[in-house]
Parts: sequence; C-alpha cells; structure tokens
Amino acid sequence: MVACYVVSLVIVAYWVAWFSHRSLVAASSGAVYTNFEQAFPLADGVIVVLLVLGARALARRSPFAVAYLMLGAGAGFYLGAMDVLFDLEHGIWAKGANGVVELAINIVTVATALTFARWTWRHRRTLDPPGGERTRADQ
Repeated sequence: MVACYVVSLVIVAYWVAWFSHRSLVAASSGAVYTNFEQAFPLADGVIVVLLVLGARALARRSPFAVAYLMLGAGAGFYLGAMDVLFDLEHGIWAKGANGVVELAINIVTVATALTFARWTWRHRRTLDPPGGERTRADQ
C-alpha cells in the first residue's frame, strides 16, 4: 500500500519538476522530444489515480485492489514501452547526464510495473478470493 503512494508521489514530483524547472529532468530541449513528453501527463495521472485507488482498496481489503493495481501496472508497461522506443529511436540516452536520468526513468518505470503486476498476481486469491463475499461498499 505504501508503495502505491510512494510511486504516485514520484510521478507527481517528476511533473512538478517538468513544468517548473524542466532542465532538471529533460534530456533534450528539442521540439520533438518536448512534444512527446508533453503527451504523458494525462496518462501518468491515470496511473496515479489507479495506484491511489489500489492503495485505498488494499486498506479496505476490497477485491477491487486487484483490478486497480493490474490496470496501473499495465498502464506503466505501456507508457514504459512507448518511452523506451522513442528514446532508442532518437538517441535520448546518449544525451549526457539527463539522458542517463531518462534511461533510469525507463528502467524504474518498467521494473515498477513488473513489481506491481507480480505482487498483485501472487496475492490475487488473498485480495479477491473465489466465491468470497462482497459487501455493498466493495461493489
């Protein structure tokens, strides 16, 4: 549950840095790169919402935790794959220190999505037992 909030805060912190002091996180100042990155805030916001909902569902022992966490993990994989392909096609990782930051972001994004997916899948029966009773609040 704590991991959901930590990842959400990291995502929000990234976008605060992007919009307030872009040079901290941007690997390039080119228009193509900037336009590509500008397409991510909404999708990252969806991930944040899914993780927060997942954390709340975990706290309530709601079976919806499985759905929220798996959707968040899937969104993370998708965004990670898009980002990696763009970065490879445009040589972003080779653009100095910020290129290395971008590579680290790609690795952490995919690794975090994998971690959330594996953890949720391994605990799915505990989180949403077959034939388990659901309360009205869970539905």
